[in-house]
Amino acid sequence: MTLFSRRAAGCLAAVAGFVLAMSSPCLAQSQNDQVGMIRDPKQLVQLLRAGGYNIVVRHGATFSNQADTDPFNFGDVSKQRNLNEKGKELARAFGDAVRRADLPIGEVYTSKFNRAYETAVLAGFEDIERTTDLTEGGLVVTPDENNRRAEAFRTMLARAPEMGKNNFLITHKPNIVDALGKDWFDVKEGEASIFKPTGGKYELVARVQMDEWPKLVAVSAD
Repeated sequence: MTLFSRRAAGCLAAVAGFVLAMSSPCLAQSQNDQVGMIRDPKQLVQLLRAGGYNIVVRHGATFSNQADTDPFNFGDVSKQRNLNEKGKELARAFGDAVRRADLPIGEVYTSKFNRAYETAVLAGFEDIERTTDLTEGGLVVTPDENNRRAEAFRTMLARAPEMGKNNFLITHKPNIVDALGKDWFDVKEGEASIFKPTGGKYELVARVQMDEWPKLVAVSAD
């Protein structure tokens, strides 16, 4: 094969891969291929309709020019990094998709920062509980406290929801990485990681981007 033909073949393969990726929702967004994940959107929706899953969501898209300048004062949202318009729009679409897919909603927990809480509010969730266990600590809390939050996070993931319901945990990238490890270093704003708790442990089922939820609904209806 000539150099030109090898390059042409490579380009064709790349284009084919791109078309395939765009044709249906991509359930695994990690750069690491995590074993045992569900790839079929219809199957995923059917399982979620039956309940029994813990769905971890990184808060929606935020303003990149904002920072948490007063991280001890959760009431002053003007000094926090907040959702941008895309983040707000996708949070609404996410919640709408959950309802249109008839996914049963159980307990909803969020970080105390507004960007996580607002993601839940705009999604239309009710009875939202803010908890320190899902709140980003960073450098303003001790390493021991960050470790405690990571362990509390894992405990929440291992706890089964009420029968026939799915729990939602809306948090931050540092909390997700601390609790779940380096495979989540690439977790994007709005991304959901879906876990099945079993026997005091939890198993990853799928990873879904926030803008993929409406597509999941459409695919499951075909």
